[in-house]
Amino acid sequence: MHTARPPFLYVIALGSNRPHGHHGRPASVIAAARSYLSGPAVALLASSPIIASAPVGPSLRTYANSACLIRSCLMPPALLAGLKSIEREFGRRRGQRWGNRVLDLDIILWSGGRWQSRNLTIPHRLWRERDFVVSPVASLVPAWRDPLTGLTTRQLAFRHNRPIPVDPSSKRA
Repeated sequence: MHTARPPFLYVIALGSNRPHGHHGRPASVIAAARSYLSGPAVALLASSPIIASAPVGPSLRTYANSACLIRSCLMPPALLAGLKSIEREFGRRRGQRWGNRVLDLDIILWSGGRWQSRNLTIPHRLWRERDFVVSPVASLVPAWRDPLTGLTTRQLAFRHNRPIPVDPSSKRA
């Protein structure tokens, strides 16, 4: 049972690696998609900078990535349905996992903590492993804690970006 009451805060990850006929290049797709995250049921509170990242999986195209903080009275399944509708408006079609896409919108975190259903898991299962998600999220909500690890998004970002010590006695040092 979820004890959080609306309105809820959500962190949404945005990604694109295919141009759109009207909006243009992936970074412009992300900028345009942000405007869809504000309306009668959703308020856009903040957006991270748009960053470029290498593709994951079979895609060969560079991604544009960002994150947004929104407020909504919608429960997670209803918000997910709205996000999928926005993806379809941008021309997203079901296809190869991790393939090229005009727009990808994922719920990463929400103020209710955890959510688990057949079609939706919050926090997003893989977000901690992906710097292209963690860094934009940390730039928006650095003190927000991951409900599974208890770490702040700032701490998670540091883990991706910390220098790796080199053993001076190794031949590769």
